[in-house]
Amino acid sequence: MPRRIAVVLEFLEEAHKSKLTETASRLGFELRFFPPDNVDTDYIRTCEVIYAHDPALLENADSLRWYCCSFAGIDRFRGRIKPSVMLTNSAGAYGVSVAEHGVMLTLMLLRRMPEYSAITARRGWEGGLAVKSICGARVTVLGAGDIGCAYGERVKSFAPASLSGITRSGRSRSSAWDEVLPFGELDRILPRTDILFMALPSTQETEGILSRERISRLPDGAIIINVGRGSAIDQSALYDALAAGKLGGAALDVTTPEPLPKDDPLWDLCERNVIITPHVAGNMTLAYTRDKNVEMFCSDLENYAAGKPLRYITSPDAGY
Repeated sequence: MPRRIAVVLEFLEEAHKSKLTETASRLGFELRFFPPDNVDTDYIRTCEVIYAHDPALLENADSLRWYCCSFAGIDRFRGRIKPSVMLTNSAGAYGVSVAEHGVMLTLMLLRRMPEYSAITARRGWEGGLAVKSICGARVTVLGAGDIGCAYGERVKSFAPASLSGITRSGRSRSSAWDEVLPFGELDRILPRTDILFMALPSTQETEGILSRERISRLPDGAIIINVGRGSAIDQSALYDALAAGKLGGAALDVTTPEPLPKDDPLWDLCERNVIITPHVAGNMTLAYTRDKNVEMFCSDLENYAAGKPLRYITSPDAGY
């Protein structure tokens, strides 16, 4: 039986399909493409490799040895993938898109865009709102992985007073930081944080990490931007701090739950100091992200065919 690969993705263009087909053929694999809503279950049963994002495909993947998830987050795979199956993700493809989205949200909050948008929506012409700047601000990035590093490297050009990264290990690949701290230092750094950017994966350790007590540690007027997972924030406590004027604002690309219910009180603050986007910071709308995603899979397919370690290997239990 031929060594088979199934690709179950909706974002692929003809150039991507050509690259995937050529790489697989050259390495001795048979590759077939399926739309997510019309997968050949019998073919999936015989596949050695799957490149997709739906963990439900695992139910029929009897011959699977490697699943490449086209998303960066792999929390949906926890408890669903066999120990014998290698799981890789596509963290590294999303840094550019999510970091640029994060910089946009940061500037929008600092420049009072929710309020100015509300003014101009009613055709008003009112100015004079006091604004703030990244320049001279104390910036903390909670989750200094690929996305956090990409954000930090871009924000550094705005000349913040300090730029701190926080990771589980207390280490980071980027040289942009003034300091890199472990999670255990979070309580100490929050009181000296004007801009808190969150780009955390979903793990037991990160769930609720920004608690009510930790939100209270932030200085008055601080802003929060979250592009990681909504579960990292006590959302009720966040609303209370925003409504009371404790925080200067919040920008959320992720919420709990998603979609955010229409009656959630956070919506009421969107003309004041809240920006909500529907989990669109990454996705596949940027050409760079799509191209990089396919490039990463092909690179690891070369490793897989040669019996080398996969570069983007993850731990489903750890969540990244």
